[in-house]
Parts: sequence; structure tokens; C-alpha cells
Amino acid sequence: MRRFLRASLTSNGYQVVETDTAEEGLAQAAARNPELILLDLGLPDQDGLVVTQRLREWAKTPIIVISARGREEDKIQALDAGADDYLTKPFGVGELLARISRRAAQRRAR
Repeated sequence: MRRFLRASLTSNGYQVVETDTAEEGLAQAAARNPELILLDLGLPDQDGLVVTQRLREWAKTPIIVISARGREEDKIQALDAGADDYLTKPFGVGELLARISRRAAQRRAR
């Protein structure tokens, strides 16, 4: 999945920073102040919902959750935790890019 995301995003002009763990991701988010965070809920060291909540304590960066968890309850929990959008695996590159573009347009409108 990460290889697919990296290839898809870089070929569309996006810079990508990847991390392996929640803690590393939180540290990189704090250090780099990214324009957007794509967050998988299935992380090896913490649940992505906890990471979302921790990010929302200090960051306003848009968060798009990417997850195999497709139940409505999972989506609601992620959105309630502070995610801005939720994308269920599997998904196409076009849908991902459309959601990223929508977030970028909303940031520009502010």
C-alpha cells in the first residue's frame, strides 16, 4: 500500500514523507508541519484513532484516514476523533487525488 501511495502521489507532483510507526509519524508531523496527513488506522505501535486524537491536540493539518475498516461505526469514530475524511481500502488513485484536491481547495478558501 505504501509503495502504491508513494508512486501515485509523487507521479502527481506531491512530496511524500513516510513513517513506519505512530510515534515517528507524530514526530515528523511536528517537525515538518505537513499540508496533509494520510493516516492508516492499522499502525504497529498505536491505533490510528489515538494518533488522530493526539494530532488534534495541537495540529489543524487536514487528516485523511485510509483504512481497511469499512464499517460505518469505524468511519464515525475516526471523524469524531478529528479526521477530516475517510477512505476505505481498496480505493483508486483518482478517488484519493480528488479527496486530496478537495482538502487543498478548502485550505485555500480559508
